[in-house]
Parts: sequence; C-alpha cells; structure tokens
Amino acid sequence: MIAVENLSKSFQGLPVLEGLNLSFPEGVVSCIMGESGCGKTTLLRILMGLEPPDSGRILGLEGKRLSAVFPEHRLCENLSPLSNLKLVCGGSRSRQQLLQDLEATGLEDCFHKPVRELSDGMRRRVCIVRALEVPFDLLFLDEPFRGLDAATRLRTMALVKERAAGRTVIMVTHDPEEPALMGAVQTIQLD
Repeated sequence: MIAVENLSKSFQGLPVLEGLNLSFPEGVVSCIMGESGCGKTTLLRILMGLEPPDSGRILGLEGKRLSAVFPEHRLCENLSPLSNLKLVCGGSRSRQQLLQDLEATGLEDCFHKPVRELSDGMRRRVCIVRALEVPFDLLFLDEPFRGLDAATRLRTMALVKERAAGRTVIMVTHDPEEPALMGAVQTIQLD
C-alpha cells in the first residue's frame, strides 16, 4: 500500500493540499478526481518525486519503478512515434512489439512520421504507449485520454489495462466515466 500522511503543499503562500491523508492499494487502478486547481497534478508530482511537499510524508514508494503520462506530451518532435518509443525502452522490447502497441491504439499509419506532424490525439497515444514500454511497478496517468474520441479512448484504455494488469495505476481524470471504464477500485475526490 502507498500511504500519504498529513501531506501539505502551498504555492506562493496559497495552500493547494492541506493535511492530506489517503492510501492507494497496490496492484489496482485508483482514480483521483476534483475541480481544476484542487491539487490533483500537484499530488501526482509529489508522489513521483518531482515536487517536494511542504510537510507530511509518503510511504510505500521505496524501490518502485515509476512510469508516467504527463499533461504535456514531452515527445521528441523530430522523431517518429517508433523512435520515441525506442528511446525509452532500449532493447527491452522488439521493434515488432513496439509496432503492435502503436497499432493497438490506432497509430498504424504514422509509425515513421515525425511527431510534429501528428494531431494532439495521436501525440497523446504515443505518450501513453511510451509510458507502457518501460518496466514499471507504478504507473501515473494525468488526464491520459483527454482529446480522444470515444472509440479511440476505449481502444487505448484496453491496451493500458492489459499492459498494467496487476500493477498499481494512479490516474487523474475529470471524466466521470473513466474510473469505471478503467476498472478503478477506488475514486478519490479532492476538494
């Protein structure tokens, strides 16, 4: 179990998280929901070690391999989707496996196009596949399916659920349907 104990974080004197206590069971999907600006992304950044809390502590992350889909794409724009995947996985996944994962999300027509030529939704899917290509114990997803049409979202979710099965997933979403679609065992509402 990952436990967040009495976590607080402020920015320029404005509290975002105050005395937050919650836990995430391991090996399942947990979703975090709430209004814009309530601290969802800040909580993920603290859990990932990218942002220090002002106070409190997090237990249960020691030795865990992390992977993430961030709100921004963070792709190498001049490289193809395939090359972006190769950058993160080294030789741990074959070219055929990478192509199959891209195809599973509907990206079969753009394997070799530069990412800068792809739509926002296509870039989103490359980010999701990229996060699945590295060995991970814990997957952080920050609004991963935003901008995807219904059919593409379901197709992409199916790949995430398959590849993350039995591992811990912590996902931020504004979409009230996504926790059920992802099979989340808990939904945490931040105020």
